[in-house]
Amino acid sequence: MLLHRRLEACTACPSMHGPVVHGPPIVTPVLLVGQAPGPREGAFGRPFAWTAGKTLFRWFEAAAGVSEQEFRDSVYMSAVARCFPGKAGGKGDRKPDRDEMARCQQFLAGEVDILRPRLVIPVGGVAIEQVLGHKGPLAEVIGETLRVRWHGVDVDAICLPHPSGVSTWHHVEPGRTLLPRALDLIARHPAFVAAFAPTSPPGRRARAGAA
Repeated sequence: MLLHRRLEACTACPSMHGPVVHGPPIVTPVLLVGQAPGPREGAFGRPFAWTAGKTLFRWFEAAAGVSEQEFRDSVYMSAVARCFPGKAGGKGDRKPDRDEMARCQQFLAGEVDILRPRLVIPVGGVAIEQVLGHKGPLAEVIGETLRVRWHGVDVDAICLPHPSGVSTWHHVEPGRTLLPRALDLIARHPAFVAAFAPTSPPGRRARAGAA
């Protein structure tokens, strides 16, 4: 909760639009990392609360049989940036710039240190680059389980494309083939299975003073 209080008090990025958005402080071996909240998430007070979220949760329901609420109760949802960056010149939202992402790294690193996740799910090119350092085509990393050391923790990373309505990558090849493969890898990963096991009560709160 201490980390969340620090996060909510942050005003370091003048071009970002608050409020800060983050998920509840649950303890889980699975960490999902998005790009940044959209224009609607602040009003709802939770990540992936609008159109992209509907697509994302539909993917997981089809692949793993878990509802949106079950997912939110069992997977910690983070992001490279925690405030809405604003609109880009054309369609879609502006990507957070290097300085904005760098300022948010302390919070992401703190979450990794607290959770010590066994599985990280980077969603979209910006998050994939942050976790893997990968700047190439999505087809080079999606559909694989990749072992990485990230913020001092050895984790498996299974990447997903961004579920934004402006992205067509997952509608055409190779995305149409690679997306189901990646979702299947996530659904069968031991950390994901453990997060949804009946012996793991949903909504477990992080230890006092941590998240």
